[in-house]
Formats: sequence, C-alpha cells, structure tokens
Amino acid sequence: MKLPKHAELWLPAYCKDRLLHMLTPRRAKRIWVAITDHYEPMGGGVSLEVGQARVAAWQRRWPEIVEIAPSDAAGNKPRYTCFYPQEEYRREILTALEPMAREGLIDVEVHIHHEHDTPESFAQKINEFCRRLHDEHGFLRHRDGKLIFGFIHGNWALDNSRPDGLWCGVTGELKLLRDLGCYADFTMPSLPSATQGKVINQIYWTNGDPKKPKGFDCGTKASPGGGRQGDLLMITGPLGLRYRDRWMPRLETGELAVYDPATPYRVQRWMDLAPQLGEDIFLKLYAHGAREDNAGGLLGSKRGEGSLEPMFRWIAEAAEQRGLELHWATAYEMFSAVDRLISDASQEHAI
Repeated sequence: MKLPKHAELWLPAYCKDRLLHMLTPRRAKRIWVAITDHYEPMGGGVSLEVGQARVAAWQRRWPEIVEIAPSDAAGNKPRYTCFYPQEEYRREILTALEPMAREGLIDVEVHIHHEHDTPESFAQKINEFCRRLHDEHGFLRHRDGKLIFGFIHGNWALDNSRPDGLWCGVTGELKLLRDLGCYADFTMPSLPSATQGKVINQIYWTNGDPKKPKGFDCGTKASPGGGRQGDLLMITGPLGLRYRDRWMPRLETGELAVYDPATPYRVQRWMDLAPQLGEDIFLKLYAHGAREDNAGGLLGSKRGEGSLEPMFRWIAEAAEQRGLELHWATAYEMFSAVDRLISDASQEHAI
C-alpha cells in the first residue's frame, strides 16, 4: 500500500530504529561530519559562463567560511566533497576546482545522471570519467593499485530503483560499481523519491539479488571488526521526523538548502538520527550547492550571511555538549574511518 511520502518504504525501519534508540541510549565518543554535494555547476543546461560564475561563488566564499570555522579534534577545518556529474564534464569547470582541492578545502568524487544504459555502456562512462578526473585534474585516488571513487547516483535512481525504470537502466548496478572501484555509495536517503531504500540510518553492505532492481533494500549492517559482508558499502545520511514549531512533523533527510537551512535544532536531530558504528557517529549531509539559490543560502555574499557559517559552530557546540570528539571529513575520509573500524574480521549482523 502506497502511503504519503512513501512511508511504506521507510517508516517500519524508522520505528524500529527509534525503539532501539530509546531502549539502548547511544554511547559514542566521536562524530565524523561530511557534506556530500550533488555539485552541478552546468545543471539546467546553462552556458559555460554561468557554470563558471557558479564555481566562482564557491571560490570566493568557501575559503572564508572555512577560515573562521571551528577546528576539529585533529586541528582540521571543515571539508566539502563535490560529487561532479559525468555527463556535465567541462574541462574549464573542473580545472577551476583544482586549487581548492590542492588546498584541502574540497574533494571531488563521482556523480552521474544516466538512462537506458547497459552494464557495458555504464562501465565505459564511469571508467572514462574516472580516468579523466584523475589524469587531467588530479582528483580521485588509488588503492591497492586500482583507481577508486565515491558515488552518488543522479535522480536518486541507484540500481534501477525507480518503479518506472527511468533514469538508470542498469539492474545489478551495485555489484558493477563495486567492481569498477566504488569504495562506498552516498546516495541515500532519497525521500521524497520512490527510490528510497528500506534500510535507513545505517552503514551497511548491500546483498540484494543482482538480477532485481533496488538491491540496497536489504543488507548486512557494518560492525566493528566485521569486515566486508556484501557487495557495496552504503553510507547513509540521517532520515526521520522533526517536530519543533510544527503542527505536523516534517521529514528530516540531512539536506542543506535555501528552503531548509541548518538550525541548532536540526543539528541535534541529525546527531540523534545519524548512523553509529561502535563508538563513532557518522553524519553525512548533502546539498545541491552549485545552484544560485542554494549557493546564496549556504554561502551568503559576505561574512555573517549564509547558513553554513553558523552551522559549523552549532555542530561543534553540540558535539562538545555531548562529549563527542569532532572530526570534519571528506567523503573519502569518512569512508576511511569506517573502513578502519570494520577491517579484519568476519562476524555478521543481518538487518
């Protein structure tokens, strides 16, 4: 039965998650925070000049925001990960991002909007794009001799998960991504899209049938010392309800947008909902920050404007209140922290 906001997909898991949260209060020592942006300067079919202006806004304001943001436990400042669309590649745009990447202000990973692909055509697109990002711009990295990447699926349609089959076409995409070098997927949550998975607020390994769409609907929860226990690692963002100053609850998906800016209450809610692995909480937020409206809301035009500047302060304050050691992270750094926790064992915790 279809419910409002596709609640039939996520509400059972949410109720279970909240019940467990009440019965076994969190005992955490650290929190890792990453912003994973669906970064689309050329989105909407705009001209190169508009795309360059969108990047210039980030070149101008993001370093200023980072400079005044609180440092984490290791002395690091916030990072920002730009998941750049394969189909929007423009050399000029990626070249403009290189200086911020060299300075450690941003990182670049892989995003794609695609349709009617086969496994072969999809693999060709990803392989060529990854090589171009690495060889021509110095992005991405090697691990065990293989080029690896983090991934966000455009239009949320990971593993052919739309009921109408649009905006993907590749059933079995999860295993294919793993084989192509994807170290983790950061697509979920995807509400209000019908692509939303049934596993929420977890870091887990997918183990669905590769012959059927939406293989991320089931999986094995990652655990300290548990090792690899499935096809593709899913690092999901917070998903739940928030209530303050509302007659009816509102969905919380960890989105940063001009129409839904960060607030101290949202920060607390994120920390309550975010996945926990051992004594570490992993808070993955997302945005579509290249667009002018969102860039204006997130960055502002000068100091004291924009929602990112106070958000970092609120996160640091909330972490201190909860006795949590704070770590700002790129998507890859968040994965690396997860990887260190789960390596070298084989026990299972099925979802």
